[in-house]
Amino acid sequence: MTTRDFLVWKAAGRKIVVVTAYDALFGRLVDEAGVDCVLVGDSVNQVLAGEPSTLSATLEQMIYHARSVRRGVRRALLVVDLPFLSYQVSREEALRNAGRVLKETGAEAVKLEGGAAMAETVRAMVEIGIPVMGHIGLTPQSVHALGGYRVQGRDEATAERLQRDAAALAEAGAFSIVLELVPAALAASLTSRVGAATIGIGAGAGCDGQVLVLPDLLGLNDAFSPKFLKRYASLAGEVRRAVGQYADEVRAGSYPDPDHSF
Repeated sequence: MTTRDFLVWKAAGRKIVVVTAYDALFGRLVDEAGVDCVLVGDSVNQVLAGEPSTLSATLEQMIYHARSVRRGVRRALLVVDLPFLSYQVSREEALRNAGRVLKETGAEAVKLEGGAAMAETVRAMVEIGIPVMGHIGLTPQSVHALGGYRVQGRDEATAERLQRDAAALAEAGAFSIVLELVPAALAASLTSRVGAATIGIGAGAGCDGQVLVLPDLLGLNDAFSPKFLKRYASLAGEVRRAVGQYADEVRAGSYPDPDHSF
């Protein structure tokens, strides 16, 4: 898969499937399942590391996980989140860090948060050959400025700002834009107005594609249940059952049995 495919699929009305994964094993499994794009999200800081937000994620952390996922992904497009303060301080630092991500991970693109304020940074990256996926709406790296994890664009002023943000990112050369926690009607309107492919999460069916975090859609992270999330499995309960059975058999002395011994 390539970034050009996103634009071809948008024009053809073919929906784009994106999942977030953090390691080689799940990277291989989702790639074999036929997803179009694997995003190594800074959500790893919350989902795997147990941190309260994405803000403390580091560039080294993202590179480590992206390299792991790259070993499992052979076909899908691989995109890596740039963590907080790796691209906001200066344009030169943003270019250096984005280039380092591609160079050290083998990924095809980076993702960054922010709209019109980040457009020139996006343009600079695109001009030197770094494909960029944008991210507007609820931007987790700005959670404190936004007043928490809540839907963005419900009032007229914010909706107009999101329209400007999407247009600025697309004009700067972003091949795709994540729309997170945006009212469905607004997300559909943004999708119809910009040339970049939109990827929704909590943004309705009118986007060009959808993204979910893999442990969420598998029901592994069963403590997380926002309205937009559909669980396609209930693996947390299965993990508890399997590990509990293993523990019972070890304590009872029934594992390992002759069939599992040398």
